[in-house]
Amino acid sequence: MMEKEVSQGRAAVLGLQHLLAMYSGAVAVPLLIGTALNFNAEQMTYLVSIDIFMCGLATFLQLARNRYFGIGLPVVLGCAIQAVEPLKMIGKQFTIGTMYGAIIVAGFFVFLVAGQFSKIKRLFPPVVTGTLITVIGLTLIPIAVQNMGGGDATAKAFGAPKNLFCAFLTIAIILGVQVLGKGFVRSIAVLIGLIVGSLVAFLMGMVSLSPVSEAAWFHLPQPFYFGVPQFEWSSSVTMIIISLVSMVESTGVFFALGNLLDKDITADDLKHGYRAEGLAVILGGVFNTFPYTTFSQNVGLLELSGIKTKRPIYWSAVLLMLMGLLPKVGALATIIPTPVLGGAMLVMFAMISVQGIRMLFDVDFKDEHNILIVAVSIGLGLGVSVYPGIFQALPKTLQLFLGNGIVVASLCSVLLNLIFNGKKGLDKE
Repeated sequence: MMEKEVSQGRAAVLGLQHLLAMYSGAVAVPLLIGTALNFNAEQMTYLVSIDIFMCGLATFLQLARNRYFGIGLPVVLGCAIQAVEPLKMIGKQFTIGTMYGAIIVAGFFVFLVAGQFSKIKRLFPPVVTGTLITVIGLTLIPIAVQNMGGGDATAKAFGAPKNLFCAFLTIAIILGVQVLGKGFVRSIAVLIGLIVGSLVAFLMGMVSLSPVSEAAWFHLPQPFYFGVPQFEWSSSVTMIIISLVSMVESTGVFFALGNLLDKDITADDLKHGYRAEGLAVILGGVFNTFPYTTFSQNVGLLELSGIKTKRPIYWSAVLLMLMGLLPKVGALATIIPTPVLGGAMLVMFAMISVQGIRMLFDVDFKDEHNILIVAVSIGLGLGVSVYPGIFQALPKTLQLFLGNGIVVASLCSVLLNLIFNGKKGLDKE
């Protein structure tokens, strides 16, 4: 069944909603890495602005399907948060040039192995995909709750009444618009929640406009802004491992989108999707930003808005690129208070989990093997997300893999499905 297309004006508003939903996650990576490597204000401005520009360009690569790359689904790309610690380590231990050289190598690796990696499609029947999508949502919820409290759980103001008030007000507005709103208004419930929540927070003195006044008016992307890339084998291997982690996460998001759109995701679709991500990672290295991956929070927003066409995502990509070129405009999105964003995130992330649970309805739970697959995989995935340090005694390479709850849930569900269900448990092409 074809989704009804929305007008360009409405698509632009929906695109802005998608942008605001992923913006904090997108700018978090350059802020964390830039701070750790002691970048000055000018360098940080470049890093954040060009990162946002590249998020838009990476999203275009994934949206516009052609013979070689692009999955052609309504998906937004942003910086891979799992790359933060390894990149900080490479930047401190070697040079910034080594960091970007490793990113470029990882991008080429993803592009070249995309065809082989896409063959894992058969390992993802409903019992595996349903489990994986449920875990994606559940592992994101603690991030939303942390943001509702103010963002920094160690801060004295964490959980302050004003933070909780703004967070729960945002949730209430989103729910109210969803229940009482109709048509287009209902589809932008999250945007309305973010705007009203931010206005109330502004009246409570929780919003600073200084990031807008301090930002530059215009900025252009410059290849190799921080110097020529340098190549070092251990750094490259580290970033290849991180890329594999991102590919596993993206696989879950692609299947979640397929389920949402009633579309069967084929091995060819996966190959095109991985290749687009590989290209985005290469460009991230060339323009001195970071690796890009498919953002899962926007899947929850598609479910919530009910608008599942690509037009709003194209608008989101255009707006991201404009914001990257106009830092003052881009800074506007950064003034949304963390508790307000946390309230909106809670609703979106929970929607992803519910989508995974709905997929599990197709699983035969009269078979106790399936119960064990889902139970153990979700248990391990959530456990590792809460306590990633459980594997700290293992080699660093294994820690990069096993410290990610989504990857652990993927590996566990795939392996248990093969053990318990054998060949009959494989997805049929």
